[in-house]
Amino acid sequence: MRRPVKNRRKPGPDSVYDSVAVSRFINYVMLDGKKETARKIVYGALKLAEEKNAEKKGALEIFEAALKNAGPSTEVRSRRVGGANYQVPMPVRPERQQALAMRWIIESARSKKGGEMFTFLSEELLAAAAGEGDAVKKKENVHKMAEANKAFAHLSW
Repeated sequence: MRRPVKNRRKPGPDSVYDSVAVSRFINYVMLDGKKETARKIVYGALKLAEEKNAEKKGALEIFEAALKNAGPSTEVRSRRVGGANYQVPMPVRPERQQALAMRWIIESARSKKGGEMFTFLSEELLAAAAGEGDAVKKKENVHKMAEANKAFAHLSW
């Protein structure tokens, strides 16, 4: 059995938006320890998303809406019961929900080729805030799998 998680280190809030979520997002974008490059990408993407936004929302509002729309509420996890593996739907904790949303948004932005990363990231953030885009599609696929395996929900504990 796994030990309970005691104290997770939380990054401090970022300097521009004073948000812990943006600081975590910067850490997810960062590659090879290049934090300043990641900061430029994220702040550039948020600024561009704010400029492109039709409803004139703030950058932080767009970012939070994108995370909310891209984060799954249920997911399937494998459980071995009596020699058979079952995909059991389980609720997702809020921290994991946010982490998955960030990961999927960044992954879909990185999959696009032929341009600047901050433009792709801003497009993906705007799409996710509007309930569209690759990250939201991935969330819907996860929900469909959970719905399809609802019959095995009694195996969760």
